[in-house]
Parts: sequence; C-alpha cells; structure tokens
Amino acid sequence: MSLVEITQANFDDLLEKHDLLIIDFWANWCAPCKAFAPVFEQMATEYPDILFGKLNTEKEQALSQEFQVRSIPLVMIIKQKTVVFAEAGAMPASAFKELIEQAVALKVEEPQ
Repeated sequence: MSLVEITQANFDDLLEKHDLLIIDFWANWCAPCKAFAPVFEQMATEYPDILFGKLNTEKEQALSQEFQVRSIPLVMIIKQKTVVFAEAGAMPASAFKELIEQAVALKVEEPQ
C-alpha cells in the first residue's frame, strides 16, 4: 500500500517522484472525512503502484490555501504535475475506483 501523509515539507519531493498522486484533504473534526477514509485506504491497497496521500487541512493550512480548498473531504488527482481532478465530498468506492481508472488512462500533454 502506498499511502503517505502529505506535508509542506514533503509535497514537492512527492510531486517530483510520482507521475500520479491522489490526495485526500481532510480534518479530524470532519465526519464525512472520517466516513470516506476507509474507502480511500481501500483504494490505496488496491492500487499499490499509485501514491495516495492524506493532507490534514488543519496542520497544512498553507497547502490547503495554495490549492484553494474550501470544502472537505476533497479528492484531488495530480498527474504529471497537473491537477486533473478536484472535487469535494465523500464518494462511494465504485465511483472512486472508476475515477482512478480514468486518471490512470488520462494522457497529459506537454505544453507546446
């Protein structure tokens, strides 16, 4: 399972080393975040070649502001350093799995 805690200190390094990064923005006080956590962890187990990261919005306020996080839980997918998906709200495992499959298949073109 490739599941890490994302912090300001490790974010740039993770972005450099991984073509695909799936982030769960969450907080301890957020009930929907707690409900979504097992789904996120299940997908991290099912897709061991993809880096899944959890970002605590209370601890990492600068990163949360940088990504303009307004509502949590928020799933963000970054492929080749480009944000290709960001949506607030918990989602069922089937929808999350379909989203991951789409992200894996997605081609990100280099700017000309």
